[in-house]
Amino acid sequence: MNTQFFGKTLSGPFTIPSGIVTTATSIIQYVFDHMPEVGVVTTKSIGLAPRLGNREPVLSQYAPGCFVNAVGLTNPGAHESVALLGQLRVPADRFLLTSIFGGSLEEFVEVAKLLAPVSDGLELNLSCPHAKGYGMAMGQDPEMVRAITAAVKAVVDIPVIPKLTPNTPNIAEIARAAAEGGADALCAINTLGPGYTSSHGHPVLSNGAGGMSGKGVLPIALKCVREVIAATGLPVIGCGGASSAEDVRAFFDAGASVVGVGSALVGMTTGDMQAYFSTLQRDLDHNSDRAGSLVRYDIDMQFRPVSLVSNERVCDDIAILTFDRKINVQAGEFIFLWIPGLGEKPFSALTDDPFSLVVIDLGEFTHALMDLPVGTEAYVRGPHGVPVEPPEDARIMAVAGGTGLAAVYQIARDFGNAEIFVGARSDDRLYFLDECAQIAELHVATDDGSAGYHGRVTELLRERLSGMPAEDRDALVFYNCGPEPMVHAAEAVQREFCQPGQIFSAIDYLTKCGVGICGACAAPDGRRGCVDGPFL
Repeated sequence: MNTQFFGKTLSGPFTIPSGIVTTATSIIQYVFDHMPEVGVVTTKSIGLAPRLGNREPVLSQYAPGCFVNAVGLTNPGAHESVALLGQLRVPADRFLLTSIFGGSLEEFVEVAKLLAPVSDGLELNLSCPHAKGYGMAMGQDPEMVRAITAAVKAVVDIPVIPKLTPNTPNIAEIARAAAEGGADALCAINTLGPGYTSSHGHPVLSNGAGGMSGKGVLPIALKCVREVIAATGLPVIGCGGASSAEDVRAFFDAGASVVGVGSALVGMTTGDMQAYFSTLQRDLDHNSDRAGSLVRYDIDMQFRPVSLVSNERVCDDIAILTFDRKINVQAGEFIFLWIPGLGEKPFSALTDDPFSLVVIDLGEFTHALMDLPVGTEAYVRGPHGVPVEPPEDARIMAVAGGTGLAAVYQIARDFGNAEIFVGARSDDRLYFLDECAQIAELHVATDDGSAGYHGRVTELLRERLSGMPAEDRDALVFYNCGPEPMVHAAEAVQREFCQPGQIFSAIDYLTKCGVGICGACAAPDGRRGCVDGPFL
């Protein structure tokens, strides 16, 4: 099917709504290059100034396929975004829709002027339900919607598409106001709410409440699309709860020109997502309904209690926390530790029975963990990520720095035939060495020579590899984890002696949702560490 959209014949009739998956330019470029069904690529909402957003948790599941989120309009700011979006290679049959927001009419105008030159169209976020002073706070006022739309239209020469909130008694009135302001099209709807979820008596989202999305909002989204089109006659991007071809057909029947698919992508790897959109397109072409079976309704985001039994300080900024029970986690997977009121962060399990993890003091959450008192009840969710699967005859070489040892110890323990390379600045930062020596051939390097090899662990690695016969090197599989510079240095050494396909690395890109939706963990090649990795 051909979709005409503002002078372009799109490669496909779908978009991924703002704030979901396509939130980093590397992911956007991957979608451009590999997912032709997504004809309109929508960015995350961009404001004038950089914004960190809310502390995690930022996403909560209240039923299979149903979510609340409060990411908090995280973005690098308009000036940085101009540089990032300007690097994209946008195919002729795609449409780059840049979502923008502001705290005032003047901010909307300033952001629009900055981003219009690197965009095919601008989506006006007049509907975010969980960021005070933004989005819905403006989008419920017809006069404000009319004024902002008109002001942006006056300063750009590309299509302007306000995104409408369903959280109003009369969405048709808001739609007419946007049309009177000169809107070229409309997007309906943003999330419902705000809604609230709790676990073990505590609110899950750090924001307290968030926008509701997923299967549960589909009937409201379809109703709103019909009302918006009846009131304005403008083209509409319809989104909210679509997960199957039957849902997509319902949006088209309601009059939508393009259909957004968002929450249905939860838990999908990049390969899964490609297969899903391809199947969805085939369903439309052949009047079938198979894509819905690919949606991951088995994603477990529930929290389970654990109690701290030991907090052992390794040095000033490293500690090992041990809890009172076993967790089920396979080598290569990770979990989230949640402390209500403080937040949650992802960790590799140093050991699974009993559950323990290594903490390095890097921010507010990890700083609090350094002195977490014994007896504290915390909560875990997961496991998340993809377990590693080395070939049966592989010789494993694990290279770790900082807290990276936690990510590779279980790999060496569970698969055997392994060597572990551990690097640190000095001997006081080393930990768990006796346990490593029991399960693998251990190599230690310290920058100051206070333990083991005097020098960087990557130099020790090069010495080991250079002394191996070529046929032995062909059987190696590398797992690297630690600070980004160390991981890149290890990869460089390994590529001197082995093939890239033998090398797997986990870099601690910022991970927020853990299920592939927020895109915070985007790797440079467009994959997402939380669902495609963490070892890539």
